[in-house]
Amino acid sequence: MSRYRHGLGLAGLLGAAVAYELVVRALFSPLHVPPLTAIAPEAVRLLGEARFWTATGRTLLAAVVGLAIALAAGVVLGFAIGSVPGLLRVTSSTLDFLRPVPSIVLIPVLILVLDVKEITVLLVAVSCFWIVLFQVLYGVREVDQVAVDTARSFRLGRLARIVHVTWPTVLPYLGTALRLIVSVALALALTGGLVMGTAGLGEMIWSSQESGEVTGMYALVLLTGGIGVAVDLLARLAERRLLHWHVATRREVAA
Repeated sequence: MSRYRHGLGLAGLLGAAVAYELVVRALFSPLHVPPLTAIAPEAVRLLGEARFWTATGRTLLAAVVGLAIALAAGVVLGFAIGSVPGLLRVTSSTLDFLRPVPSIVLIPVLILVLDVKEITVLLVAVSCFWIVLFQVLYGVREVDQVAVDTARSFRLGRLARIVHVTWPTVLPYLGTALRLIVSVALALALTGGLVMGTAGLGEMIWSSQESGEVTGMYALVLLTGGIGVAVDLLARLAERRLLHWHVATRREVAA
């Protein structure tokens, strides 16, 4: 079954590539929209250049640092707010108000006080923080009160109850958050280069577009998409390894 699904996915990918090639050659000028047969060799050439890997490393570093900040802050505040019913009621309206605000709107303010590298990391951290925070809050809310009372009857302290009761319940929600935020982090790290010129893949794409290297720009977009797919696959693998004991993960593996 798994091989069948993978085969269908590969067939769909090849079909999309062929369709793109035919449509582009029939309807567009190669000066504006190059065919895949021109993009692919350029992508291979870029893979052999050190500047591409340097830019990739900078983009991934900004994404990883922002992710680490978001995970640390989201988990700590999520446990703190979710474990105190009064605190959750007091902060819920404020959190619901701030959550929809896109982090991009902070750029004009932050650019006055921070370096562009720091802004990119902060944009990643802020956007991912809300996902982590609310997933942790959902997890804490689902903790079985009977299990908590049982832990109290065995005279487990607050820290022990968090480790043995709350944490296992929250972990699946945190795994979902991790799978969601890796794509968000990569997209915002790229946005930092496209909008503010932060060194990385986004800045390389912008520079190629400005200098008229259309094929190079498309090749960079293709490679960036490949990196995004690889990052998503790694996040899914990490989630399965982290939650190998969870019933949902066992069903997914069995399927």
